[in-house]
Amino acid sequence: MTAVVPNAAGASLDDDSPDSLTVARTWHPWRWVTGAAALVVLAQFVHGLATNPGWDWGTFAQYFTAKSVMAALWLTIQLTFWGTLIGFALGIAIAAARLSHNPVLQVISWCYVWAFRSIPLIVQLLFWFNIAYLYRTLSVGIPFGPSFLHFDVNGVVSGPMAAIIGLALHQAAYSAEIVRAGIISVDQGQLEAAAALGIPKRREFFKIVLPQAMRGILPNAANEVISLFKGTSIVSVMAIAELFYQVQVIYGRSGRVVPLLMVATVWYIVLTSLLSVVQFYVERHYARGALRTVPPTPIQTLRNKLQALPLSPRGATR
Repeated sequence: MTAVVPNAAGASLDDDSPDSLTVARTWHPWRWVTGAAALVVLAQFVHGLATNPGWDWGTFAQYFTAKSVMAALWLTIQLTFWGTLIGFALGIAIAAARLSHNPVLQVISWCYVWAFRSIPLIVQLLFWFNIAYLYRTLSVGIPFGPSFLHFDVNGVVSGPMAAIIGLALHQAAYSAEIVRAGIISVDQGQLEAAAALGIPKRREFFKIVLPQAMRGILPNAANEVISLFKGTSIVSVMAIAELFYQVQVIYGRSGRVVPLLMVATVWYIVLTSLLSVVQFYVERHYARGALRTVPPTPIQTLRNKLQALPLSPRGATR
């Protein structure tokens, strides 16, 4: 907030000349008090991290890149990758079925979304983990007729496979709604204009609908991927050696609970940060059609600020 006061020469406020008025900044001392208090609290927290022996940073450093932890981290990344890939592929198909004019597909897709959003993820994972109690063998053949191939369920649906199936099917229900919301957010007038111009449906979808829908899909889709990455920790109930389960095993033997939990926490933060960076650049790519100039990247912003700094006396021009 600013206030206008007479200039130093004593000119009246009725004088409209640009030099007659001085813009004086209004100070807000409570903003500085609040900011200083927040910095003090932050400094106390950082000081506690550095000085409190309970954090046991030596044990943290010992296990942060341990072979067992890295193997568990790699399994977590695989579960996230396959859960995301299969989940979004199936979600796109379910979204297309809900948007189709086929009433059978509409009802089936709606029931799928309703069922898998209603059942907790942990229940779904345990169900797939124990699927062999219901079906001992799987067969491929003519429906209600003879079968040609038989598979042992215990040999096909292992623990990690059951986790991928459960995560992917659960993710597909949410992905379908995200994709459907992005598609129906596109203005119908543009589709009518494309039809009036005789643009083929395929080109209409990929050139008009998809670029605009992606701007609405990407933020929610990125949130779902990050949630799935952190949600892989729930498969520890199936004794699958992902990151959180492996950390539990280690601190169960050593008793070092806090530093081992920090190992998992830091790795989750690192991977989530990388996913956020990928999200930023993908969103920036699809923003080119909506903005005349896309926002600068953090590196470009830093470079511009450095270039705006005053030159040193040696490099200053005269």
